[in-house]
Amino acid sequence: MEFKTILFYVFSAICVFAATRVITDRNPVHAALYLVLSFFSAAGVWMLLQAEFLAIVLVLVYVGAVMVLFLFVVMMLDIDVKKLRAGFWGYFPIAATIGVVIVLQISAVLWRGFWSPDSTIPAASANIGTTKALGLLIFTEYVYAFEIAAVILLVAIIAAVALTLRRRKDIKYFAPGDAVKVKASDRLRIVKMKAESARANGQPQGQADGAQAEQN
Repeated sequence: MEFKTILFYVFSAICVFAATRVITDRNPVHAALYLVLSFFSAAGVWMLLQAEFLAIVLVLVYVGAVMVLFLFVVMMLDIDVKKLRAGFWGYFPIAATIGVVIVLQISAVLWRGFWSPDSTIPAASANIGTTKALGLLIFTEYVYAFEIAAVILLVAIIAAVALTLRRRKDIKYFAPGDAVKVKASDRLRIVKMKAESARANGQPQGQADGAQAEQN
């Protein structure tokens, strides 16, 4: 058995174990960390298949951005885990059925590869996972689809910012432009007043002398 084959089985076993712990662990933080482990294992499998671009994207995008954001949300919000798991067993038959269907579909796709080791991979798709091959495909044949996807993502970002910055009645809101235009003369007024005697305010003589000394 080759060393690459041993690494493939090791990464696959770790990925399956981590994916199982994601849905069985009761602590959401631990489940998120197990999901990170499964992503790293899947990236290792992609590297063994010489698809370094997909492996790097999986680590940078999902582990470095999505999962970090998910961990921040889980750790900052007070999530009631018992309430989330209240209807788990009620939806378990449907989830198990869908899972079995997905496993059968994946098995049907991989069946020929397992039982036909002599089957050859087309030359056009041999290096589909490399950065150069993906770049050539994206910026030549699929350039319009790539630009449309970029515009859709830009619209989604603007919509998310617009929904976040909408005015709410239960919070205090101020316009930054109006705050910048405020002058000191509009907020502060200096009034000149004559000095008043402490006896007129009904203070004792000692306090009146102390107040007069402080004024001097």
